[in-house]
Amino acid sequence: MTEPTTEEHPEPVSHDNRRQVLYWRLLARLFDPEEQAALESASLAVVEDIGLPPALLDPGASVDSIVQRHPDLAAEFDGLMVPESGSDGAGDDGDRGGRDRAAEVRRAALVSKVLLNVFACGSGTVTAGQLSRWQSDAGWLERALGCKPGELRGGRGAAGRGVSPTGTGGRGTTPDLSRLIPAIGPELGAIEADLVKRMRLREVLADPKLAAQLTPSMSLIEQLLRDKDNLSGVALANAKALIRRFVDEVAEVLRTQVEKATVGALDRSIPPKRVFRNLDLDRTIWKNLTNWSPEEERLYVDRLYYRHTARKTTPQRLIVVVDQSGSMVDSMVNCTILASIFAGLPKVDVHLIAYDTQALDLTPWVHDPFETLLRTNLGGGTDGTVAMALAQPKIAEPRNTVVVWISDFYEWQTEPLFESMAAIHRSGAKFIPVGSVTSSGRGSVNPWFRERFKDLGTPVLSGHIRKLVHELKTFLA
Repeated sequence: MTEPTTEEHPEPVSHDNRRQVLYWRLLARLFDPEEQAALESASLAVVEDIGLPPALLDPGASVDSIVQRHPDLAAEFDGLMVPESGSDGAGDDGDRGGRDRAAEVRRAALVSKVLLNVFACGSGTVTAGQLSRWQSDAGWLERALGCKPGELRGGRGAAGRGVSPTGTGGRGTTPDLSRLIPAIGPELGAIEADLVKRMRLREVLADPKLAAQLTPSMSLIEQLLRDKDNLSGVALANAKALIRRFVDEVAEVLRTQVEKATVGALDRSIPPKRVFRNLDLDRTIWKNLTNWSPEEERLYVDRLYYRHTARKTTPQRLIVVVDQSGSMVDSMVNCTILASIFAGLPKVDVHLIAYDTQALDLTPWVHDPFETLLRTNLGGGTDGTVAMALAQPKIAEPRNTVVVWISDFYEWQTEPLFESMAAIHRSGAKFIPVGSVTSSGRGSVNPWFRERFKDLGTPVLSGHIRKLVHELKTFLA
């Protein structure tokens, strides 16, 4: 492409032309993997002219490999797609609006790279190395959007945080990233799930070297849980190791959300134990200030004050019922881990039930989410009445019980199930219907149930798992 001369066009138009070349190439490569010679040569000229490495145009080069060779680019990818402060998109010529046209060309080249690496995935069999590379590139896209790697895909980093309000180093005013999550997060998850399905997972798991290249993610864990009964020997051991690693990493994130939860109110009917560790020094000094002797500069203490540390011993009962049908895998994994964390708190009696057309009481294994997940059977239909038959007898003291029901509520027996749920609510137990506890925040809920829960005064809790954590902490405090 011949660059327009300064006499023919002003410089800002030249920058616009360069940016358009890069974006036309981006669109062409997204819809057709075949190279367009004119666009490729023009894009190469632009990239070289602005001082960026030609490897940005190489479909086989990962963002990681480029950053390793050119470390300074790492900072440019962070927050790359977060709008600059004061950038309103107005103006098409000159520098109206304060736009830096040269910087926009550079940004277009970097944006094109990360988008192509993530969304142009080709077809055919996927290797463990290709999946690992895609996961890494998807992490760079999330960083470019001002998030942390894994947040939009529902991975380890997202389980408890949701999207960071300030991003990881954006370029100015941070956008409302909550609007991006429903659009981009599920798409990234779908692409990753497709890549996992196209990978010969059983063969990869049977080879320790290939299995070591896998990075556990929600899509991979889902596939492992679905296929676990068909694995044996080395393949099964590698699958369990990946599941265990993912569970531990998600648990670490969720635990930070729960660790400040207090359980049981102080029991002031019991006198405080008079030991030194319970001594309330500040209150003791304050209450004895009238005994201060100015002449002797000495405080005489008539009475010592101690803190109450005993708490009411009645345990709070938490009953978690999880729909384990195929569409609820993210909820199953997250809530199994969350239940185990609450089960580790003092004086919290946790029960866990999973169901599809049959119900399974997983309470004996609730302290070990890894063992719990190995006993799940993802897929099948949905009949919540079988889970209700297990849950209702567990409600011994309604005022001291919370029932968390996680499902999309597309049920076979809608009326009987809802009446049972309404009865739990009327009994005095706290009933929390949850339509989605995925990391991306997207979840489909049966409108019939949604409206009736709203009328009952127990609206469906949807969105990030941190909302459920907040509700449970409030109840247990």
